[in-house]
Amino acid sequence: MDDLQRVLEWFSDAGVSDVTADESRVRRETKKEVSSLAELREIVSKVDIPLKNCALNMVFGVGNENADILFLGEAPGAEEDKQGIPFVGQSGRLLDKMLAAVGLDRTKVYITNILPWRPPGNRTPTNQEIELFRPYVLKHIALVDPKAIICLGGTATKALLQTSEGIMRLRGKWARIDGVSARILPTFHPAYLLRSPSQKREAWLDFLTATEGTR
Repeated sequence: MDDLQRVLEWFSDAGVSDVTADESRVRRETKKEVSSLAELREIVSKVDIPLKNCALNMVFGVGNENADILFLGEAPGAEEDKQGIPFVGQSGRLLDKMLAAVGLDRTKVYITNILPWRPPGNRTPTNQEIELFRPYVLKHIALVDPKAIICLGGTATKALLQTSEGIMRLRGKWARIDGVSARILPTFHPAYLLRSPSQKREAWLDFLTATEGTR
C-alpha cells in the first residue's frame, strides 16, 4: 500500500470525507465525528507511512486549545523530534522571545506544524507531503478555531494558502481561504530571522498586528 492510500484511509478514520486524490491535490470536507484535539491526536498517532518511521516522536501541537492566535510552522526539527513538542530548539527560543515582546506566551497561543513528523535530515516537506497532510492541518485548525493564523515561513504559507508566491511578497498581508474562518497572516520563520536578524522588526510588527487584530 503506497503513502497516498495510507493517508487517505487515515483521513477517513479521522472523519474527513469527500477526499479526491491525484498526484497534485487532496481536497477535503470535514465531518463532525472528531470533536477534540485529543481524538485527532490519537488518530494521527496511528497513521502508517514511512515519514513516521523516520522520526523519533510525533509532534502534534502545544498551547491553549482555545487560543485566538494559532501559529503554523513547517515541520519538526531535531530538538522538536526528540522532545515531541513544536518549536523548542533555537528557533523556538526566539519565538518565545517574540511572543513575550507582544505580551503573549505559550499559554495564550496554540502552536503546530504542517507535518507532525520530522522529515529525514530536516529537509523541506515535499509537495506530496504537503498535499497529503493539508486536510489534517485544516481539521487541526477547525478544532482550535482561532481568530487569526500566523504562518511562520514560506513553506507553511504556501501550504495553507496553496500559492506559489514567495514569503517576501506575502509577508505582512492578511489573507483568507475557503473553509477557514480565521484571517491568515504570513511572516518570517524564526529560523530565517536567526540568519537575517535585520528582519526581526518586520516579524515583530506582524505579531503585533495579529495580536491587536484579535482583541
